[in-house]
Parts: sequence; C-alpha cells; structure tokens
Amino acid sequence: MRPPSEDRGLARTPLDRMDGKRVVITGATSGIGRATATALGRLGAEMFLVSRNQIRGTSLARRLSASGAATEFIAADLTSPAQVRAAADRIRERWQTIDVLINNAGARFDTYGSTRDGGERTFATNHLGHFLFTGLLLDRLTAGPAGRIITVASSAAAAAQNDGRWQSTAADFNRKQAYAKSKLANLLFAFELARRLRSTPVRVMAVDPGGVATRFALKNGLIPWLKHVVSHGLKRNLVMPAKGADTAVFLASAAVLPPNANGGLFRHRRPIPACAAASDPAAAASLWSLSVALTGIDPARDLACLQT
Repeated sequence: MRPPSEDRGLARTPLDRMDGKRVVITGATSGIGRATATALGRLGAEMFLVSRNQIRGTSLARRLSASGAATEFIAADLTSPAQVRAAADRIRERWQTIDVLINNAGARFDTYGSTRDGGERTFATNHLGHFLFTGLLLDRLTAGPAGRIITVASSAAAAAQNDGRWQSTAADFNRKQAYAKSKLANLLFAFELARRLRSTPVRVMAVDPGGVATRFALKNGLIPWLKHVVSHGLKRNLVMPAKGADTAVFLASAAVLPPNANGGLFRHRRPIPACAAASDPAAAASLWSLSVALTGIDPARDLACLQT
C-alpha cells in the first residue's frame, strides 16, 4: 500500500548524519533489522547488532565495518534471559553511553513452543526479551544527552484480546492471538516506558512498519511463509525491507524529533493513533509488574532511573 503523497514527499527528505552516534539493534540480521542497520551504517553510526544467527550476523557486521561503519555482532536468543544479560554486559563493557536502542526482533510461530523457563516463546521473543534488554541498558541510554528507544510494533496489536492473559498454554494456543498480544505488549511497554522516562533526556517511540516482504514467518516452514507473502501480496500492501525500515531510521537519525514524539506511534515518519487497548493504563501497569517478575530484573538497581 502506498503512503499518501505527502508521506512520499517526506520520505524523500534527506536523513541526518549519525557520525559518533552509538546504536544497538536487535533482530538485525534479516528483513527490517538488516535494512535498518545498513541504512544507519551509511549515515555513520557505530553499531552493535544482536541476533540469534551467528553466520548472518558476523557476515553483516564485517560488511558494514568494511564500508566504514564500525559494527560488532553479538549472538543472543531473546528467549534466554542468560543470553540477554550476557549481550547487555558486553555492550556495557564497551560503551558508557548509548544513543539509540532499536527493539526490532520479532517472531510469529504457528505452533506452541515453550522457553527453557517454561514461558510461551512468542511473548518471550517479542516482549520479555526486549523488556529485560532495555532495562539492563537504561543507565547507558540515560547517560547520554538525548537517548532514543524505538520499538518495532505492528497493527496486529489491534486484534489482541485485552484480557490480561499474556501467555498462551499448549492447550489454548492460538498463533494469531499469541502474536497480537505480544505486539500489544510492545506498545504498552513503549508507552509506559515513555511515561516513566519523561523527566530524562530519553525519548521512547514505537513504529508500525506495515506489511514488509521479509523472511518473517519462514521459520514456520516454506508453505506458511508463502501463504503470508501471497496474502499480503494480494492486498498490495507489501513493501521492501528498506521502505519498512525507513521510519525507524528516520526516528533514530533525526537531529530534531517531531513535536510530542515521546510516547508516540509512527508510520511513514508521521504519528498515527494506536489501538485503544494500547492506551489502557491499568493494562500497562499490570504488564509491567508481570514483566519484572518473569524477567527477574532488579527494579532498585536496573530501573532506578524510572519514575513510577
């Protein structure tokens, strides 16, 4: 689906350079994440790329570094708290400040799967891993002059049943609801984090990239992936990864953010309204408490910079 003409004009606006800026991107080895890393590398950003795929990640980091963008890769599975903590520790050892964190990694699974901790893997990958990772890097983000946290969300959040049950079980697993709830969690987390960071220089935003032609859902098999691509293709709403990444790249690199960007949801570089469930303060508070409990993060140490 093509954006309105005014958005196409905005998309042609040159992006600001990012020389000297430090960026962390999750899910950076394919699709939107890879396109985001490539674009920010061209703008001069120094990057840490975090993903499960060691081969693709190492190859991409080498290619970007060879082109002049200092880039390192860290292999980490977001469903593993131990691996998330190890990735955060490595970044903290190298950098005292972080300018931009892009929570991009995402997955949709057609069948139920549990993590080593017994949780549902869609929720763990899309939300809990990012909640823990962000919390562990907050002091580095708030230490800089104008940190930014950008979460890649989805319009699928509007289909989520806002019933307070965030994780499916093997008996009641519904792939569409599992994914929709995880993306609703992304929005609630982003908006609540923006509220709690309001007295700091950090700005928190969410992005809806729309339908993007990527390897997304390929892990479920070739046939489900082809169905996904054909379904969106028939609706004529698939865009290439570079266009899907454009809004996140814009928000990461813009020298001056749009007014009221903090706590906003963006598409085609412009703010758009979020679904009603994403603006539920009670749901946000409940999800926050659950996330703290499930990740084992230390609020007094790791989240000390946040307001309640």
